[in-house]
Amino acid sequence: MSKSPLSIKRFRIIFIICWLIMEADHTIVLHFFGLPWQAAIIDSGISNSLLLLACILVMHTLRYYLPRGTQYINIFSICLFLTIIWLVITKLLLQLALEHYPGYSELLQQSLSIRFSISFLLLGCVTMISILWFNQLEQKEFEERKTDAEKLAKEAELFKLRQQLQPHFLFNSLNSINALIGSRPEEARKMVQQLSDF
Repeated sequence: MSKSPLSIKRFRIIFIICWLIMEADHTIVLHFFGLPWQAAIIDSGISNSLLLLACILVMHTLRYYLPRGTQYINIFSICLFLTIIWLVITKLLLQLALEHYPGYSELLQQSLSIRFSISFLLLGCVTMISILWFNQLEQKEFEERKTDAEKLAKEAELFKLRQQLQPHFLFNSLNSINALIGSRPEEARKMVQQLSDF
């Protein structure tokens, strides 16, 4: 199983910082459009927390399912589906949490298309980053397996050559010793000693 990008400390820190900046920006924009600070913070907190959960769900899903070829339409569909679900749940929670603020319902209704677009783009970016991350990990694992397989193949080939070489070497050595026994027994004895050492 591949490691998630969030398992890397540096990526996790960058991700958290970006998320906090996005949440602060969301709060400031809502306050700029006339929402009190408290309502803007609640809206931003609910919206971005749910969006964070959707992004983590996408990253976790891509750990186990990486699209191939024409399957990228499935990823697009997942992002679209998650964005719609996120928008419906966010709208319901925000209406319940902030219904007592005057004019909030109209602001929420007017901002739904912008919220949908931004969340869809953000989910798409997180999805593409995750796909690139997991494809890179898969490629690295493939290269490691390929290197290991080549190393094993070379070791097996060397072992096979050693197994073939030993009987020939032994046969040639014994024939040489046999030839030396009659003519030069001292050299034959020395060669037997060297063969036994080998």
